[in-house]
Amino acid sequence: MKKHTFLILVTLLALVMMSACKDKKVEISPDIASSDEQLYNIGQEHVKKNPEKARLYFRQIIDSFPKSFYAQRAKLAIADSYFKKGDEGNMIIAAAEYREFISLYPYSPSASYAQYQIALSFFKKKLKPGRDQSKTHQALTELKKVITNYPLSEEAKDTRAKIKECEEYLAKHVLSIAKHYYKTKAYKAAISRLNDILNNYIEYSEMDKVYFYIGDSNFRAGLYEESIPFFTKLITDYPKSKLAKKAQKRMEEISRKNLEKK
Repeated sequence: MKKHTFLILVTLLALVMMSACKDKKVEISPDIASSDEQLYNIGQEHVKKNPEKARLYFRQIIDSFPKSFYAQRAKLAIADSYFKKGDEGNMIIAAAEYREFISLYPYSPSASYAQYQIALSFFKKKLKPGRDQSKTHQALTELKKVITNYPLSEEAKDTRAKIKECEEYLAKHVLSIAKHYYKTKAYKAAISRLNDILNNYIEYSEMDKVYFYIGDSNFRAGLYEESIPFFTKLITDYPKSKLAKKAQKRMEEISRKNLEKK
């Protein structure tokens, strides 16, 4: 609850900062104020050393020349200036600015870039498996939008690798939870978690472990017939896995139990 409240406060703070920035005006000479290009170039000169001042010039373009080509570039430059800061608060503002860009210029060639940057704002903040994976989930959702909405874009090429990385993180996280249930003999819960991996992360790199633990969870729960397909899959598809030998032993035990019944 405390963490949720903190995130809400950070988001509200970010929105307040955005509003404050939009309310400010920069004092500029009439000749510069009449040129969107000059305003943009001056903003670019300040963006590294004084990003706040640069944003004032960029916002002046958006306010005075809303239909200008430079208005689009200025909007992206504002978002980029927040993104480059890299901390949690600025990433939240950056994502909001990129979303606003897509809303204002849905057919812009840069819309795919904006969507990709939204995804990166979460991707760069994802935590290692075993910790909270909310950022990873958000990153995955936004990355998939790049593929869906802009499949032919340059950004789509890099996106696929990042989607795979996110899914790897999430699958590994779910497996760690499943193994905890397995060790505490909560086999039904373990099986449920492992099925999540089979259904959602089919390219997971350690799928041999998934097949073993789901098979062995069924075995330990006395569901011998249900365990056979998973042990068989492990032995067939991952013959060099260390777990394949354990799976083979389980299969032999099941065979003995079946003979004993007869």
